[in-house]
This record gives sequence, structure tokens and C-alpha cells, in this order.
Amino acid sequence: MNKTTKSILASGLFLAQAVMAHGPLPPSMQGAPIPPVPGLTDGPSPIIVDNNMAIALGKALFWDVAAGSDGMACASCHFHAGADRRVKNQLNPGQKSIAASGQTFEATASGSLGGPNYTLNQADFPFHSYTNPFDNLSGVSQTSDDVAASAGTFSGEFLSAPIKGDTNDNCARSADLTFHANNNAGTRRVEPRNTPTVINAVFNHRNFWDGRANNVFNGSSMWGDRDTNPETGVWVKTGSRTVEKQRLHLINSSLASQALAPPMSDVEMGCRDRTFPAIGRKMLMRRPLDQQKVHYQDSVLGVLSLSSAGDIQPGLNTTYTAMVRKAFNKKYWSYRRRGSFGRPASGLAYNQIEANFGMFFALAIQAYESTLVSDQAPIDNFARDVDFFPIGMTAEERSGLDLFTEFHCNICHAGPSLTSAAITTNAMMLEADPTAFGPMPISQGAYLSRNIVNYDITVSGTKLHDFGFFNTGVGDPDADRGVFGTDDFGNSLSFVDQYTQHLAGNQNAILDPSAGIETVRSCDFSKAFALDFPFSAVQYFTQLDGLLPDPNGNIACLQSALFAFIPTPAVAATELANLATKKLATAQRAAFKAPSLRNIELTGPYMHNGSMATLDQVIEFYSRGGNFNNTDMHKFVFPMGILQDNAQARNNLIAFLKTFTDDRVRYERAPFDHPELNIPNGHEGDHINATTGNPLDASLAKDQMLNVPAVGANGLVNPILPFDSYLAP
Repeated sequence: MNKTTKSILASGLFLAQAVMAHGPLPPSMQGAPIPPVPGLTDGPSPIIVDNNMAIALGKALFWDVAAGSDGMACASCHFHAGADRRVKNQLNPGQKSIAASGQTFEATASGSLGGPNYTLNQADFPFHSYTNPFDNLSGVSQTSDDVAASAGTFSGEFLSAPIKGDTNDNCARSADLTFHANNNAGTRRVEPRNTPTVINAVFNHRNFWDGRANNVFNGSSMWGDRDTNPETGVWVKTGSRTVEKQRLHLINSSLASQALAPPMSDVEMGCRDRTFPAIGRKMLMRRPLDQQKVHYQDSVLGVLSLSSAGDIQPGLNTTYTAMVRKAFNKKYWSYRRRGSFGRPASGLAYNQIEANFGMFFALAIQAYESTLVSDQAPIDNFARDVDFFPIGMTAEERSGLDLFTEFHCNICHAGPSLTSAAITTNAMMLEADPTAFGPMPISQGAYLSRNIVNYDITVSGTKLHDFGFFNTGVGDPDADRGVFGTDDFGNSLSFVDQYTQHLAGNQNAILDPSAGIETVRSCDFSKAFALDFPFSAVQYFTQLDGLLPDPNGNIACLQSALFAFIPTPAVAATELANLATKKLATAQRAAFKAPSLRNIELTGPYMHNGSMATLDQVIEFYSRGGNFNNTDMHKFVFPMGILQDNAQARNNLIAFLKTFTDDRVRYERAPFDHPELNIPNGHEGDHINATTGNPLDASLAKDQMLNVPAVGANGLVNPILPFDSYLAP
């Protein structure tokens, strides 16, 4: 092929990928489909037989402090627009870092020593700053790999749990080696990553920042199919005198996978070596929320509450056992004999309902969290013009939308939940109506597909990456590896490694067979991966390398049918052995799940490390092109001149972002109403001297508590506020 022909083909390819390159527009959330879970509530023998009761059970468990070892509920870190707005004892030293600094606290931007029991203030943010905040070449004025996150437990070794009365577990506790004030008073431990909101999390294909909460729920762990332990699964009654362990295989159940992790974590909710059967024994005979008030107008729990108008009382008029029995298929709880399900260190052997409590907990919380959909924000209620742009926006909001698309914010934050990590919902909407996100560009056609892997541009070339996960240069890549981390079995969390092994013919390397590794369509990638061209190319495979037609088809390709090829297994294996040619290069380091922008006004602090307190700081970050330039950073993180130079432009972008706020979230109206919650909010004293004498152990600091009152369906009189409103100047 001569140079002229090459040039024409290359130009045509470039043009095809550049058409209407500003990408998808934010659609309404109204009517957005929740990813289906076959077999959960349908079929001949559904797991949940009363979904309304499952939702009530999940809401009670989510807010009940008895679920934790020392007063921590799931909601303790998700009580404010689904996130956490506490400001005292909220620092982690950066324990995800491979550097020594990740184990030690650093001075804050305000000059304070920081550390355990420190109270954050406005001057402590951002954690990484420049002499000129809009220019990342102007010189670093302050940096820290500490993380603003969520305080949890005191930890300790689990011994036993009470079955009534006291909600605190019996654990061998002592002051933590890292989390203690300067006078050695033990403080509660703090998570190493910022708490994301649970509102709209049902749309995420995977959950947690690093995606470790698997899309497939296996019944007893968060690892889905990759957990090959023969003990994984749930006990099923198969006859009047027989039970057997069976694995579940519930797709689109990442919320259930995620729900199992915090109660087992000795940072978040539990003591070390705690088990779900032990939690079941503790919880099942209790009256739900028996120490927390429940509003008589609670949209879910009101009919079960003991409250009435003018008399708001703690608890529900039932037990957790009764709720489980009504919500779930009896084959999971009706076997009464003991002996098959293990036993604690002392006491009776577990029965079936105790042994399966992890499944009840996880699926009930998934049922509840699936109702937390915020689809009444201004962005949802605007009419659309012929080009899909909202009608009725203020001039500032419309200018902000134009900037949002001009600077490609919509590439990471696509679809109704404003994250490309919502793979199934985004694909379902676009399969039903290809114009659901506006006039979609060819170059971003991947949003139409169900691919879990994409091929897209980074600052160092085109690379494979997990769809919906991006490196934006927030922190040093060595400070937190994100999806490049490993699971409990030493395997990569990333789907990219499995895909490249699949291309090389190593099918035994596929850990998540239900994830879609083997059904990835190369012709749905954002950029050219393998092209049926008779000449060589640096960045993609061609005929001269060795190609196969993609077995997943070339019909209705989102790109040209010329894209519908993959390298031969031999070529892929050779490439894997020598990545210098970059055709199977991957962008995994420090890649994190793109968070939803829904209610972003209320869900600070921002980023996976909580390093920014305000939307202004977030816009400054993006305007300067990120903090840490690195080879895996996405190409669309680049200096944005108009945002650097024009304060009004920045204000317009923020005005647009505020159109994502649902007033039902702002005022905690149904379905965002909730029971009362008392949350540990730092400790008496400060980071220098914390007051010891906690009833759990004399070496531990006394808790200060934040009371979040019970709210009914009609919500609050006064709205909740953005995170920075709770920071002292």
C-alpha cells in the first residue's frame, strides 16, 4: 500500500473517531433501569419472596448500631447524602501507600500536626497545592499522602457478642499502634479511602473505589466467582433432614458483595476474626433498632415502628428473625437441626438461619440501597431541545454544561447516574434508544456496549483499561494503586489482565467468567485496537502482525467493521512477553472507579483520598491538569485555559454541577429518610491529649457523639449542607 492510500485510510479513521467528539450529554435519571438480578425475586424458587419486607429488613440493618462491634452501623459512614461529613478523627496516614510516609501522619496545610483525633478545618484543604492553584508547574506549596476518610472501630480481637441488651461485642481491645493521640490514648481507626455515597450505587457494575465488590454475589463473600473456596456459599434445605452448601450466582449484585465487607473489617465495623454467624446470633432475636428512635412516618419502617405522633420511640414491633422469615425463601432458614453449620468457641452450634445470616444481611441491604435513587434533580426535570440540550437552564448553568462537554468531563461521567462505571444501565438505555444520551459520537460508542474493558487514550498512548475506571492524577500512583491492587487470593482486581490473557489463549487465567471477559467486542472500543489494514502500525494490531476476526462479531459495530478484529493468540502471547511495542499496554495504576456526580454538592470531601473540601478545589485541580502526571493518566486530564483564567467560567461549571442535586436528598425526604443514629465523632480532648477511660477499655479515648435525629418521609425543615460548611475557618 502506498503512502497516499495509507494517509487516506488513516485520515478517514481519525475522522470517524473524531465526529461529534464531545460525547454523551447527561440524560434524566427518571426511568433509568436498575440492572436486573435474575433469580433474586423471580423464577420458580426466588431467594426473596417478599421484597417489601426485604427492603424494610435492609433499612433496619443498615442503620442499626448493633450490627457493629462498638456502635458502628453501615449508616455511620453514609448518613449525609449517602456519604460522611464528619470532621474530627477522620485522618488516615495513607496506609495504601507503598512508601514509608503512608504509615505516619504528616503536618496539614494549616501547619497543624494533624493525626488521630484532629479536627479538620478549611485551611487544611487541599492536601496537595501549588503556589498558583491553576498551574501545576508553579511549584508545590504543600503535599501530604494522608487521607480524609471515615472513623470506624477501635478494633481488637473478637471474643463473643451479646444476644440482647448491650450492643457492643466482647473484644480484647487496646490502644492501636497507629491510631492514638500524643498521650497514647487509643482512638478509633480510620479508613484508608474516602467514603463514597451509597445513593445511586445500585447502578455501579462493581463497587468500592477499586472495584473489589464483585458484580456476582456468591452468597458469602465479596469476591464472586473468583472465590473458589469450597466453603463459599449458603446452606440450603434440600429435604426434611438434609441440607447442603450451594453457591449463589447472582449477577448485578455488587451491592450485596460490598455489604459483606464492612462488618468483617476491623477498621469499619467489627473486631478481628468476627464471623457472620456470630453476628446472626447477636442480631436475630433482637428487636431491630431497639436503641434508636424510628419516626412514625418513616417511609419504610413507620408501619413497624413503636412510635406515634408526638411520641417517637426506639425500635420496631418485630424481631430480625421474623423479618428474615417473611422476606426470604424458607429453604434458607427453616432447617432446625444443629450440627451442620459449625459452632463458636463456646456455646451452642449454629443453626441454619444463623449460618446464612451473611446472605440475609447482604441481599436485604442491596434491596434497601436499590431504593436510594435520586431522580428528581433539576437535570431530570428539564425538557430537551432537538439536540438534547436542557431547556430552561440559566445562562450560567448552560455555559457550565458547555464547559462540561468541551473539557470531556462527560467521558468519565456518562449516563443517568453520571458515571461510566454504570455499565449495564447505560447499555440498556442506549440499546433501547441510541439517542438516550443525545447525539452520541462515534468515538465514544463504547457507552453503547456492555464491554467491561475499553481501549482509550492516556498521556503515554492508547491503552487497555477497566471500563469506568480512570487515573486522573489525583495522587502519586504509588500512594494508592486502585484497581491495580489485588484480591484476598493475590489476583489482580483489574479485568484488563484477564482480557489480555484471554487474547493469548490462557483461558485458565479468567477468574470472573461471568464478568464478560470472553464477550468483549473489539469493534466497540473507543479507539482502534486491531484493524484489517495491510500495513504496520505502532499503536494497534494490523494484518502484518496477525489478525483473527473477533469471534464476538462484527454486526452492528459501534465503530467501523474494520475494528472487528483481534490479534491471534500467538501474537498476543508474544506481545505480553514484550510490552515495549505497547499494543497490549494497560492503564491500571492508580485507576479508580469514576464516582457519580449526583448530589456532588453535598458529598464532599472529594476524590478517593478526600483531599479536596470544595467543588472550587476540584475545578482548580482539573483546570491545572491534575496533580501527578504519570504514564497511566487519561489524556482528557489536561490544563484547561478558560478555567484557569476565568473565575466566572469556573462558577458556571459549578452552577451546572449543582443541577444534579435532588432536593429530596438535601432535605432527607423519602426515600432518603431514616431512623435516629448516634455516631462516634472523634473523642473528648484533641489530637494532643485525648481523654481516656472509654467503657470498652480504660486505655481508649472516650467517644464524642453526633446525634442524627430520626426523620420521617416529609424530611427536614432545614437542609443538610455541603461538607465545607462543617469545617471551622
